Amino acid sequence: MAETKVVHNREQLRYEVYSDDKPAGFTQYYRTGDRVVFTHTEIDKAFGGQGLGKVLAGGALDDVVANGKVIVPMCEFIAGFLKKTDKYDGHVQAP
Repeated sequence: MAETKVVHNREQLRYEVYSDDKPAGFTQYYRTGDRVVFTHTEIDKAFGGQGLGKVLAGGALDDVVANGKVIVPMCEFIAGFLKKTDKYDGHVQAP
C-alpha cells in the first residue's frame, strides 16, 4: 500500500497529492474573500484507479473547512465528490 499525503501549495494556489513521495495529481483553486473556488482537478494517468482523487479532494476540503473558508465547487470532480458525502454540508456555496 502506497503512502499518500496531501500538501497545500499556496504559491501555485493548489493542493497536491503524493503517492510514496511522487507527485500524483492536484486540484487548482482561486480565492475570493472567504471563498475557495475549485476550478480543476487532475490525477496523473500513471496513478489512476488508486483512489487518489478521493484522497486529494478530502484533504483539500478538510483544510478549507478547518480554515473557516467556504467551498465553491466549479470543478466537476470536486462537485461530484461533494455529492457523495454530507461531511461538508454547511460549508459549500454554489458557483
